[in-house]
Amino acid sequence: MNPNELAFRIYQDSEAEQLAKWISSGSWPFHGSRNPSLNEVRKSIADGYYSGNDNRTFWIYVKEDPDPIGIVSLHELTDVTPIFDVRLKTSVRNRGFGRHIIGWLAEYVFTQTDKHRIEGHTRVDNLAMRRVFKSCGWVMEAYYRKAWPDEDGTYHDAVTYALLKADWETGKSTAIDWNKVM
Repeated sequence: MNPNELAFRIYQDSEAEQLAKWISSGSWPFHGSRNPSLNEVRKSIADGYYSGNDNRTFWIYVKEDPDPIGIVSLHELTDVTPIFDVRLKTSVRNRGFGRHIIGWLAEYVFTQTDKHRIEGHTRVDNLAMRRVFKSCGWVMEAYYRKAWPDEDGTYHDAVTYALLKADWETGKSTAIDWNKVM
């Protein structure tokens, strides 16, 4: 599979059961619920977590393949800074798709909305996602100690990365002046 052959299609509410089955059949080691049940996912769909005024989800496909390899969801679209969630099938992880998905997502947010920044949060031990952020020009803006709960009650450190529209347009990351912070 070639990452340049990715296609994105907006999720439709009529696909709720397909989405629920897709998510509940996967394993998501860096999410709060590693193996959500079908009913848990159905509830989050019914609660509007994947669509509506504040949320938008896209299926991710490799062109010409009818089965999705993942989803990317935008959240907090009515806020100043939207956040997102990416889920890829286990069989396609660590194959270079992340950079293309995050690149597409930034282009979508900065050309299809009025947003000037986007954020992504992940556990500190999700090294693959952190490499994706860095390679795509995102800047780490925050480090949260023992802030990401796991199903077993373990708390993990978490990090937040952000991309500014101006940085995306120029292809150059604006470094944080940590002297102003201290």
